[in-house]
Amino acid sequence: MSEVRRVVRDGLWDSNVVFAQMLGMCPTLATTGSATNGLGMGLATTVVLVSSGVLVSLFRNVIAREVRIAIYVLLMSTVVTLVDMAMNAWLHELHKVLGLFIPLIVVNCAIMGRAEAFASKRAPGMAALDGLMMGIGFTLALMVLGGVREAIGQGTLFADASMLLGEHFAFLELRLEGYRGVLLMILPPGGFLALGFLVAARQRMLARARARSLGAGTGTGITAGA
Repeated sequence: MSEVRRVVRDGLWDSNVVFAQMLGMCPTLATTGSATNGLGMGLATTVVLVSSGVLVSLFRNVIAREVRIAIYVLLMSTVVTLVDMAMNAWLHELHKVLGLFIPLIVVNCAIMGRAEAFASKRAPGMAALDGLMMGIGFTLALMVLGGVREAIGQGTLFADASMLLGEHFAFLELRLEGYRGVLLMILPPGGFLALGFLVAARQRMLARARARSLGAGTGTGITAGA
């Protein structure tokens, strides 16, 4: 498998920030009361992952090892501040909903982890790709988690997308008429329950895939021996 394919697969599935690494749990559980909030938080984090990864890669040869963590935090803080100001200016309603969790992106362990483990050892192009794939994987995870909680909790999907993200996102809004919802799912305990079931479902899929792989390998061995 080429490095590009591996980076793409890691970000989207094998090393998914939420479902595989279980990082960034604070924004994951706090901002996924709806799929719209999850999408907004995921996109903001993606911008930070890509930008900080590129900056760390560009300066990797001039940053002294002894102070690298402090410099990484400074770079990430700068990017997060710019993202926070941009969202406040152009996506003000979404900015009000996400609130404090936008500045807190800087302490997301996934961002520091990718900077230290990948961006500091790769060229800017690969660092950007890694940040993009990790960000997309994170965004999809937040959207799925938020969508499950929102659909079960209040019978909607991407509620208020046009108000929070702009008129062009109005087509995403869906509502199940007559469904009263399960309040628990949009409360904090519902976040833990939904995340647990989704992680369990992923583990089940991986177990089945391994079983099929072992079965195929055993069958090949028997045929060759015969």
